[in-house]
Amino acid sequence: MIQTGRFAAGHDGPLVVFLIGMRVNNWLRFREWMPVAGAMVPMLSYLYQHPKSGFLGANGPLISPNFREIVTVQYWRSTEDLERFARQDPALHPEAWKRFFRQSFKGRAVGIWHETYKVEAGAFENIYGNMPLYGLAKASKAVPVKGKLETMRGRLNQDQE
Repeated sequence: MIQTGRFAAGHDGPLVVFLIGMRVNNWLRFREWMPVAGAMVPMLSYLYQHPKSGFLGANGPLISPNFREIVTVQYWRSTEDLERFARQDPALHPEAWKRFFRQSFKGRAVGIWHETYKVEAGAFENIYGNMPLYGLAKASKAVPVKGKLETMRGRLNQDQE
């Protein structure tokens, strides 16, 4: 559903932005890259069903114009929560990781990557116009843009000059 007008994410406090993706290096080796591509949806479903995990929400999987790359943008409460999921949560992630190395990594048909950004409170800003809930606003809450939220500086909680 489209949210009419302008809105911003109403997230207070720090957060972690986690980008995770894959790249198909060899289309013909379907059996090696397809399991990697298919692993993200069950992980995201699990995370949405377990809000106490520290997972706030995600966008994606997003597919690049050349169809080789898939990326998911995730929002987390903390790096500790993200690491706990990666290492300890019920066999979902650790088992997928083991399968990747057993079935796909050595053949180089698929590549994987991730980037983790720890963002302090007040060190991020965003704005959305005539959009469905998206990004951090979808992962936290959407607030109308008015007053100090009218400017990037205001959304960054900085003093106006």
